[in-house]
Amino acid sequence: MLLPPYRLCPYMTDQEGMSDGDVAERDDERSEGDDSVATESDPNGETAPAGDGSEAADSGADDGVSDDETPEEIDDSEDGGSDDDVGLEGTESEVEDDLDVAEELVEHVESSDPEAIADEIASLRFEVEALEAERDDYEEEVESLRSRLKRKQADFENYKKRMQKRREEEKARATEDLVTRLLDVRDNLKRALEQDEDADIRDGIETTLKQFDRVLEDENVESIEPERGDEVDPERHEVLVRMDSDQPEGTIADVHRPGYEMGGKVIRTAQVAVSDGDE
Repeated sequence: MLLPPYRLCPYMTDQEGMSDGDVAERDDERSEGDDSVATESDPNGETAPAGDGSEAADSGADDGVSDDETPEEIDDSEDGGSDDDVGLEGTESEVEDDLDVAEELVEHVESSDPEAIADEIASLRFEVEALEAERDDYEEEVESLRSRLKRKQADFENYKKRMQKRREEEKARATEDLVTRLLDVRDNLKRALEQDEDADIRDGIETTLKQFDRVLEDENVESIEPERGDEVDPERHEVLVRMDSDQPEGTIADVHRPGYEMGGKVIRTAQVAVSDGDE
């Protein structure tokens, strides 16, 4: 029968390297020691069982209750005592369990062959060494995984910073391109204003307006200019006033300012007047 390592460890060093005679001599010494503990000698040379004096100690008490105790104190002691008593009971139970384990271990060692015990110890030591090596491997693997995780986290943070910087650069380039095209429109308007007062600049202004519309079209910007009589769309139209009109009641009577949408999103609503019906 093989016992767990914790039951063999206290006696490993005593058993290794001993001959059969040494083991027998040690067992005799233990037996004599147990007999001496069980009895006590009196001055006349007679032996008496140890512990007989306990009867005298108990004779002075009646059922373990002193005269100074009150009925309330007696009741408290009968209810189970304090928390300290519970803790002491737990400690005594653990000591008894340890003593049982030690007795089982002694019986196992005494009843086993020394060579078998030595083989058992060597087998347990080999098992401990294997478990320690396995533990070291696991610790190395955990450390490696932690290091990899830290590197991944650092790489991810760097990736987010690069993407943020790239978006900012793309936004800056997009704005730069738009401004560059608007500069041409401004230059044309400025040249038109530099003409003589008597010069007809209408054609130039119309040409500049068309150029500006092309810039907006390139940026996917479309105008919102509803027709008279169209239904009002709260998401695209802003009602400024209600007025008498020949258009049906509740429809658009006039457009005060066009709106614009970019990529399907309204960036400015159209300002309209709504008809109250015929006068």
